[in-house]
Amino acid sequence: MKIVIQGTKGSYHHQAAAKFFAEDATDLLEVESFKKVAQTIYKLQADYGLIAIENTIAGTILPNYSLISKYDLKIVGEVHLPIQHQLMALPGTKFEDIVEIQSHPMAILQCDQFLEHHSNIRIVETSDTATTAKRISEQNIQNVAAIASTLSADLYGLEIIKPNIQTFEKNFTRFFVVAKEASTPNKFDKASILFTTPHQSGSLASILNELVYLNINMEKIQSVPIMDKPWDYAFHVDISFDDMEDFHLLMKRIELKTNYLKILGQYKKENKADCQLKTQENHSIIL
Repeated sequence: MKIVIQGTKGSYHHQAAAKFFAEDATDLLEVESFKKVAQTIYKLQADYGLIAIENTIAGTILPNYSLISKYDLKIVGEVHLPIQHQLMALPGTKFEDIVEIQSHPMAILQCDQFLEHHSNIRIVETSDTATTAKRISEQNIQNVAAIASTLSADLYGLEIIKPNIQTFEKNFTRFFVVAKEASTPNKFDKASILFTTPHQSGSLASILNELVYLNINMEKIQSVPIMDKPWDYAFHVDISFDDMEDFHLLMKRIELKTNYLKILGQYKKENKADCQLKTQENHSIIL
């Protein structure tokens, strides 16, 4: 099984893949962008891919919804991963000696409170958290720190000089597991759908009322611009349910109320209770 991730080993995408696939997440194909992940799956150069879709601090990653539609990817699962950012540098480096901090823009955004307290340090955006840590280690870059995971520090021999610098303790990222072909389990309790509605009053409300009628839980709704139709939007909706028949009935009931309706994936819902951060003494932000 080949799994494509954005970034390199030690990245949060790597950790999400390991969590979902367990021991099968050994054959990793590392690429530099989410677009490359989508293209790799589309070209059948990998069996599965991991794409970050939202973060509890930074919000929704809108371009990734567009990639799923553009490359006709199928959502086959989800992963919720607790994100704890560590500030790391070459062994023996003191924090007072740091002149530059490098990391992915999302990681930087999620650590804005810490970084604002140290505005004298230059901030540089990079393509990936783990790749940054790897480069500092391999090139022996002095007095430059990376924001990355504990796994990155372990893999690349860096020293954590400030632990858990994310602004909020409960920082999670949700990932979609995607594939070229749908892989629906015999029993599923969650689905992701995409639809457009007529431009008339109450059209979206009419669809949402069907969810209420069937007692289906809408976990997320996200509007995404339609590229070739300015000011028109599609809706990505994640729903969960106790009975698959309720889902099938919903599809029949809303089909006539939409201009376009597509099932992006049917999969098992991940229990968020399994994703809670472990109690640690160093959960507080170190400024």
